[in-house]
Amino acid sequence: MKSSRQIILVKLILVIFTPILMLVFGVHNGRAAAAPAKQVVGYATFTARIVPLWLAQEQGFFTKYGIDVEPVFIRGAPTLVAGLAAGSMHIGRTGGSAMLAAVAAGHDFKVVAAFNTRNTYDLVVRPNIKRAEDLRGKTFGITSIGGTSWMGVILWLEHFGLDEKRDNIRFQVIGDQSVQVQCVETGLCDAVAVDGVYTKQAKNRGMSVLGEYTQLKSLLIGQSMVVPSAMLQQRPDVAEAYLKGEIEALVFSLAPRNKPVVLKTLSKWLKVDGSGAEDAYLDLVRGVDRKPFAVLEGLRNAQRLLKTRNPRVGEVKAEDVIDSRLMKKLDDSGFIDKLYASYGVNPK
Repeated sequence: MKSSRQIILVKLILVIFTPILMLVFGVHNGRAAAAPAKQVVGYATFTARIVPLWLAQEQGFFTKYGIDVEPVFIRGAPTLVAGLAAGSMHIGRTGGSAMLAAVAAGHDFKVVAAFNTRNTYDLVVRPNIKRAEDLRGKTFGITSIGGTSWMGVILWLEHFGLDEKRDNIRFQVIGDQSVQVQCVETGLCDAVAVDGVYTKQAKNRGMSVLGEYTQLKSLLIGQSMVVPSAMLQQRPDVAEAYLKGEIEALVFSLAPRNKPVVLKTLSKWLKVDGSGAEDAYLDLVRGVDRKPFAVLEGLRNAQRLLKTRNPRVGEVKAEDVIDSRLMKKLDDSGFIDKLYASYGVNPK
């Protein structure tokens, strides 16, 4: 009898308290689900223009603005964009060309900010190439077809009045800029478009510079912050926090007093010595935009170049791809100017 009463009592306790326990643990789990998740950020190249991402991580700026970020290097912008589309990455640090191709394929991505909108590539060639005409029938090393380095090469060909098909110019996908310099040095390719830090390396190894970056004036969309539209709709706070972290890191990198820290970061990630880090620092200062607004003209130039390879890109409405609301919000609120003032840097 006593046993029966105990069983009934246990059942009553379970009936009364199980809903309460479920409610308690349900609320707890809900809070856990709402906690900030790690934001995986993909980038596809090693250049000085990536340094705001590295610095934001190392100096704790992402943490300052309340997000946990994991930067991941991805070989090739097309692979990076595929990761964004699959959801394995949340934010892309990539050029406008790969993103345009993804939009043309039906993915809903937005360019939120662009950290460089000008050509920064010198044209480096083997020593036997003396004139632009000598590039006919030659092979260019690039990171990916349709990527930013590919666009840099195409702009140089246009500048010299050359045409890929007419002049039998070939492209070889070989990897990032450090590998491209090795490709020219070994003779596996004849020319590459690279940043100043790699230009100097190539010159030290006997290569020649056929064109300097300042000769090209066309605007482009280079290293950009790209996100799925869903993030801007569902978690604009995450996108804004990330952008704040990168912008503060950008301002930090331009402050003269922080140069030793920036040089150390550049040396670490680019695997260059002190002299190479100085060259990379110059690439950074001359290559980044102080206020990283995406420029429509730059995206349209990228579209013009890319549609020769992918006609569907020509159907994309470029103005619909750029979403500058977060940049405008941060600029109008004075957030960006206050950062520059606090670091003692001129924002222009």
